[in-house]
Amino acid sequence: MVRLSLIFTVVGQLALSCAPLLSSNPVFSLLQPAPPAELIQPARVDAEYRRHRWQVFAGIFIGYAGFYLVRNNFSLALPAILKAHPEYSKAALGSAMTGLSIAYGISKFIMGSVSDRSNARWFMALGLLASSTVTFLFGTVSAIYGSLALMIALQALNGWFNGMGWPPCGKTMVHWWSARERGRVVAFWNVAHNIGGALVAVFATWAVVHFGDWGATFYFNAAIAAAIAGVVVLLVRDTPQSCGLPPIETFKGVNPADYNADHERVLSFREIFFGYVLNNKFLWAIAIANAFVYFVRYGVVNWIPTYLQTAKGFNFKESGLAWTAFELAGIPGTILCGVISDKVFRARRAPATILFMALTLIGLIVYGLNRHGPLWIDLAALITIGFFIYGPIMMIGLHALDLVPKKAAGTAAGFTGFFGYFFGSAPSGAGVGWIADRWDWSGVFGTMIGCCLLTIVFSAATLREKAPEVAPK
Repeated sequence: MVRLSLIFTVVGQLALSCAPLLSSNPVFSLLQPAPPAELIQPARVDAEYRRHRWQVFAGIFIGYAGFYLVRNNFSLALPAILKAHPEYSKAALGSAMTGLSIAYGISKFIMGSVSDRSNARWFMALGLLASSTVTFLFGTVSAIYGSLALMIALQALNGWFNGMGWPPCGKTMVHWWSARERGRVVAFWNVAHNIGGALVAVFATWAVVHFGDWGATFYFNAAIAAAIAGVVVLLVRDTPQSCGLPPIETFKGVNPADYNADHERVLSFREIFFGYVLNNKFLWAIAIANAFVYFVRYGVVNWIPTYLQTAKGFNFKESGLAWTAFELAGIPGTILCGVISDKVFRARRAPATILFMALTLIGLIVYGLNRHGPLWIDLAALITIGFFIYGPIMMIGLHALDLVPKKAAGTAAGFTGFFGYFFGSAPSGAGVGWIADRWDWSGVFGTMIGCCLLTIVFSAATLREKAPEVAPK
């Protein structure tokens, strides 16, 4: 823990150095937080708040689903790439996925700090458009596949731009929804993961069949995601104050026990990192738990096509069906997890995380044991894993938002996201390929089972943390 703290002190200093430079960049200078608008008439506040909340929610939901259309295309195309380029091993190509995950984790932390001082509307749209551009190149420039180093570099660049998706969404939600309603709202928003994650396979399958080109896995989805960036600009708004509305705490008539006017002040990078992140033991615990849950998530989903096609002999359509089933199953599971957290556990996040990870473990064991069984058992196991795994992923992100002031939301989300992708998702790329090459898939499943148990252990370390306190105005 001491070594990790030192690492994050260094990373924090990097963020402190880079974030102001990024904010002063001519492009990012256009992304400054939207200034407060003239207050609207009190009689119109209720109607305008409802309208804007629906609009903003639609924007961040559709927008974040768009990020998933241009994130995991490489893993979906991996079997085709291996066939077209037999000179590469699974571990070698897995390193490209690792590059994306490492860059995504670092970006989510550093760009999360930038997002706390940026206009969420333009920040999110810029990241999605840039990620779409890189993905389009993978589908249209065949020379990329002649160099492993170039594939890794471009995947890393795509991961960096993808890291600009979650933080502005988290920032937007803590400004537009109060703590006691946030569990359900974040749960419904989190379904965007699954919609985008499922549609990437649906669109890719249709495009590959229609165009007769596996490169369509990249360029078709990239075109759709670029259009979605325009939707983000049309729908998302930075804060209620930028629309002439009062802060959410004033509108709902409830305030956190320690809420005051200073909560609306834009904090410096140093105040956020050293005041609310580095010394927060609960944030550290859920960040470490996030690493293990992300290894399970991406250890399963990124390798569905390769595992089912190379180890079990299924075809592209069957593995695509399995991928889609996994993602779609997360929709009701995520919503249920959010409702249980708010209603049953009274806004406490750790109990819901532990419950859903225990049920994920059951599905994972069945999936691993069905080494020679039929596809329907794999589908049932993947549906079970997908149903339960996305709840903890959402819950840890929400927990991070609860643990800091709302002006530090992007940084807190980036901190837990850094752990998830740098220490969890990244090893699930080259790491899973390496384990599969040396110990077959049994070693892979054993590792993921261990990660499930460790997620439960570190989540349990936060059980004494109190739910967000809300006092009447």
